[in-house]
Amino acid sequence: MANWNEQGLLHMRAGEHEEALRCFSKAVQEQPEDPAGYINIGTVLAAAGEEEKALDCFRQALALDERAAAAYYGIGTVHYKREQFAQAKDMFERALQLGLNDADTHFMLGMSLLRLEMPRLALPYLQRAAELNETDAEALFQLGLCLAHLEYVEEAKRYFEKTIALQPGHADAYYNLGVIYAYQDDWAAARDWFAAALDAKPDHLLAGYGKKLMEKRLAP
Repeated sequence: MANWNEQGLLHMRAGEHEEALRCFSKAVQEQPEDPAGYINIGTVLAAAGEEEKALDCFRQALALDERAAAAYYGIGTVHYKREQFAQAKDMFERALQLGLNDADTHFMLGMSLLRLEMPRLALPYLQRAAELNETDAEALFQLGLCLAHLEYVEEAKRYFEKTIALQPGHADAYYNLGVIYAYQDDWAAARDWFAAALDAKPDHLLAGYGKKLMEKRLAP
């Protein structure tokens, strides 16, 4: 018997959503008591913006198995997209409790807590996400932001530098390094980092403002 879920995941990774849905639907037809097919359909629908249909699928999965961690994660992503961060936090926490201890779950829980203006609570989850996926530039950047919020300036600087090493065009990482150097009264370095942000993204308004401010500070 064909493993329709595995085939669907291959199509999903290739961006072939219609083929993925066809495979996952076959999986549900053949194994209606297996929550995996419903979770996979929900994931595709959520990515396509069909949020209510996606929630229905995730709930169907939970009706079959109330400990289906990936279903809670899926519901959390929909809440996060809708900026319902408290509900998203609860769903990601439940997914973690049920054993979904991957980088994405830690990252999304950390981001939900950041959006709820709880950086101290967000920090360990963002740190774990960065540990589990050291090549995820966005995870490193968000960890840097969280550290900066908590005034761990040198640690934040290190993670912004790591972000740039992985993604040289990350304008916001350059900008935040500029902010740190301005905060430390190193105006020449701050100007250079703001300039680098503008090189990466010429319409970066904050970097443009920061660069002009530093140039005024440096003027004789």
